[in-house]
Amino acid sequence: MFSPSPIIIVHRETRLEGVLRRWGTRGQARFVIRQAAVVESARQAQQTGASVLARGSRPAAPKMDDADAYSELEKEDQVYHGALAALQRELNLEERVQLVHREYVPTFDFGLSQVVVVLGQDGMVANVAKYVHDVPIVGVNPDPARFDGILLPFQVSQARAAVQRVLKQTHKTRRVTLAEALLNDGQRMLAFNDFFVGSASHVSASYLIQHQGRSEQQSSSGIIVSTGAGSTGWLSSVFNMASGVAGFLGSRTPSGFTMSWEERKLVWVVREPFKSKHSQINLVAGALEPRQELVVRSAMPEGGVIFSDGIERDFLTFNSGAIARIQIAQQTANLVVA
Repeated sequence: MFSPSPIIIVHRETRLEGVLRRWGTRGQARFVIRQAAVVESARQAQQTGASVLARGSRPAAPKMDDADAYSELEKEDQVYHGALAALQRELNLEERVQLVHREYVPTFDFGLSQVVVVLGQDGMVANVAKYVHDVPIVGVNPDPARFDGILLPFQVSQARAAVQRVLKQTHKTRRVTLAEALLNDGQRMLAFNDFFVGSASHVSASYLIQHQGRSEQQSSSGIIVSTGAGSTGWLSSVFNMASGVAGFLGSRTPSGFTMSWEERKLVWVVREPFKSKHSQINLVAGALEPRQELVVRSAMPEGGVIFSDGIERDFLTFNSGAIARIQIAQQTANLVVA
């Protein structure tokens, strides 16, 4: 009977592979990128009044360097696959190693694995953490020149030692708080950074919100519920907007705040709440402590969604009749640190 390997390497598709999957061949992909550069250069020329017709000369070479644009994709692809090959060599230990593509992470059973090695970017670590339960995660930066690697503390050359420490149970970890959304039909979703609750399009979301014994009907651009790990991301942009608006009106600007990744707390904010005869604006922000929940009842006939960590294609349908209870998840992300 097949069982997962003790060591799992999660890898991803590169941008070049995505382009080739869409356009079929390298020649076609190169042509599409070149044409995009030509069109953009012509648009820029028209804006500056220096169009080809006005000059009465032969078309100039595109200002946007399409050759560089394509070669950058090739270089990025080569670096990533080189890092993947090197990582496999580094992890040539006595334990069996299995490669799992990012696409299959949501349906893969990590239950019998001892360590999951994620060959970044940072967003991959956030996504994988929601599916591996308590298995330690070693984040590896495949390309330090391109990626900041906030969730990728290890270089490829350091991965072997990090994995060995996990196998010997001498590693150090950060227990990162996750958020959980549970629907009344039993569906469940976790978030590493944040949840978005609202409409899939740009129309207003309609719902009833309940928190700490208070409730009201609202119409807004949706609700963000953030963990400590996400407090420097989408949530921070909301505070930046509030600060800018307050400054424009001459008011004291509210200071943003961050939470530690481990803090057992969530912060929720309503985006652009609209006041009308049928919607109120009294519940626009708050915090969730352990055993507290934010309850949202959808009033959207269609297009209502809940998604996590900015991954819009992976969502829970949230239309009229659906009720979401959002709270701190019991499960945490177990990130190995250097």
